Amino acid sequence: MNPSPTASASRAGGRRFFADTSVSALVAGFVAMMTGYTSSLVLMFQAGRAAHLTDAQISSWIWALSIGMALTTIGLSLRFRAPVVVAWSTPGAALLIASLPGVPYAEAIGAFVVCAVLLTAVGVSGLFDTLMRKIPAGIAAALLAGILFEIGIEIFRAAQFQTALVLAMFFTYLIVKRLAPRYAIVTTLIVGTAVAGGLGLLDFSGFHIAFAKPVFTMPAFSIASIVSIGVPLFVVAMASQNVPGIAVLRADGYRTPSSPLIATTGLASLLLAPFGSHGVNLAAITAAICTGPEAHEDHAKRYTAAVWCGLFYLVAGVFGATIAALFAALPKALVVSVAALALFGSIMSGLANAMQDVKQREAALVTFMVTASGLTLLSIGSAFWGLVAGIVTQVILNARRPA
Repeated sequence: MNPSPTASASRAGGRRFFADTSVSALVAGFVAMMTGYTSSLVLMFQAGRAAHLTDAQISSWIWALSIGMALTTIGLSLRFRAPVVVAWSTPGAALLIASLPGVPYAEAIGAFVVCAVLLTAVGVSGLFDTLMRKIPAGIAAALLAGILFEIGIEIFRAAQFQTALVLAMFFTYLIVKRLAPRYAIVTTLIVGTAVAGGLGLLDFSGFHIAFAKPVFTMPAFSIASIVSIGVPLFVVAMASQNVPGIAVLRADGYRTPSSPLIATTGLASLLLAPFGSHGVNLAAITAAICTGPEAHEDHAKRYTAAVWCGLFYLVAGVFGATIAALFAALPKALVVSVAALALFGSIMSGLANAMQDVKQREAALVTFMVTASGLTLLSIGSAFWGLVAGIVTQVILNARRPA
């Protein structure tokens, strides 16, 4: 019997993925996953502890987010042949540290469901695509550079405390970048791990292997939880995650339609909310690791880096507690240095593209400065305010004057 067309297409897609992938793409995917988890996993535990959740509930929360990120990242990247990276809402996790205590867990789950429904509605309606088409290219590029700038300079901040480790990684990167650019990041990661071990900075005392188990909670709904958790989560997800996430793709030349991406992440958030997921959204910083030239020299094959990131998410979801312990064993200086070096190419590209158009240059500069400042107003991060400031500047400076 002949195989079905679907099975044949799946095998063909798999063969194409392995033909397109490279060592640098695999490493970029791993660094993206590692950056996402190490930068904000602690917020998840902090929010869970503040709300007095059990270890099983916190483990289920991480499992739900990881599975949602994995399936959407892999599926969307293969579907659109673009590096579409999905992540949990880090600003959302920070918001929950203050919002979850005092709210019954079932009602918090209900608020997660409401947020997911709103995200899905925005994606399905096509309103997000209309918004993104109106953002000038220079401002989008400046937004990307501003988002990544804070991560990029972390390597030099880390040098104050772990000078030997950071300098060894930095000079390894420069030398290998000149001799074999494709392997600069992977070599830096290996050398950094070896140097950290030699300096006694690796601590595996808390390492253990444990499987994550999903815990279902029936949602309950209340006006108070929807107003205090659901709606703020939605605003933060759109302003601090999805807008900069699309801007990263646009700045690196990917014209993937945004509505299917928002709708898919919204549906995934809806299905996984009863297991603790407060929402998965488009990534910005971790996405830039996969969209930049360090991921793959061929622009059309960088989607493989995102697929690898999704596969690593999948492993992290199954071994949630184990991954957390593994990341805890690595020195923070190593993690932030690898992430910063992996983003150098994207930062350079963002700054170069931001300054190309003379008429957009000043608005792009304002966007970059506000975004890079880390400004937070009304619990909304600097990416949103940088975009607002840049557009306002552009309108004031370049709006048509009356005859």
